[in-house]
Amino acid sequence: MFIREAAPQDFAQIWPIVRDITAAGETYALPHDLDEAAARQLWMDAPRRTFVAEQDGRIVGSYYLKTNQAGGGSHVCNCGYAVAADARGQGIAGAMCRHSQDVARELGYLAMQFNFVVSTNVGAVRLWTAHGFETVGRLPRAFRHPTLGLVDALVMYKELTP
Repeated sequence: MFIREAAPQDFAQIWPIVRDITAAGETYALPHDLDEAAARQLWMDAPRRTFVAEQDGRIVGSYYLKTNQAGGGSHVCNCGYAVAADARGQGIAGAMCRHSQDVARELGYLAMQFNFVVSTNVGAVRLWTAHGFETVGRLPRAFRHPTLGLVDALVMYKELTP
């Protein structure tokens, strides 16, 4: 598996991954019926950089990196990650997390913040914690989970040391 910067044509393989995740409605605060054009804008056009994790010629994951806030908050970045359902549990998200932190440092960011980690996404919470992120905020009942009802969302943060 290797991680490289995404090219425009990669979206054809990124889209099914993002579509399946948003349709499930369990981890991203995005419309369940997110369409391809909106997903392209979110994942490819708006971010500062987008990357893919490729395995045997197939894209199995992707992440984007963007500035979290403008002006006085522009030294903090934000990322979104997605891994294909059949590729989970292979360390792909962890590899992308490490890669994103390296890229963020190269781009001059001093910290990384995840604004809305669904508390019931136990795998993500465990992974981000293992990679040095701290839960710095809890938003009570902020996410409407399709089967669990209203659940908390977490704000997770990590300072990026050189």
